[in-house]
Amino acid sequence: MPTEFLRSRNRPAARPPPQRPPLAGSDRIVDLAIGSRRLPLLLAATPTADRIWMALPLYSTAEPWGDVVHFTLPIRSGRERGARTNGLLGEVYYWPDEQRLILPFGPTPISRIGEIRLPQPINAVGRLIDDVEALRAVRPGEKVSLERRIS
Repeated sequence: MPTEFLRSRNRPAARPPPQRPPLAGSDRIVDLAIGSRRLPLLLAATPTADRIWMALPLYSTAEPWGDVVHFTLPIRSGRERGARTNGLLGEVYYWPDEQRLILPFGPTPISRIGEIRLPQPINAVGRLIDDVEALRAVRPGEKVSLERRIS
């Protein structure tokens, strides 16, 4: 029928898909600088990690708490399905209620023996590539920067 011909001509052009950050965590390496220390951070493929990647570069001030370094990041994200209360050495977490990035390198003041207890269920966003022992030397008030690694 002739109207079918008209309908096919008036269809809007297909839109390109919206740009998203790369999903492969191996492509997303962040240079974390705390004072004079530099640590590479591999972001995971999670919604919170995507938000952090899109917001880079970010700057803050370090605050140690037991064997944990944390600092404020102005990222809004909810608690994810895989949120954890016990951390792993070298993993990096985002605490959505307090908008903080948490870098554990040992037990927190609320930990039991043999665990890294986190303050609440918080989102895993990546892991540190290098040895986390460099975080022991971090002092309160040191400047923190997170920037995309340029390959």
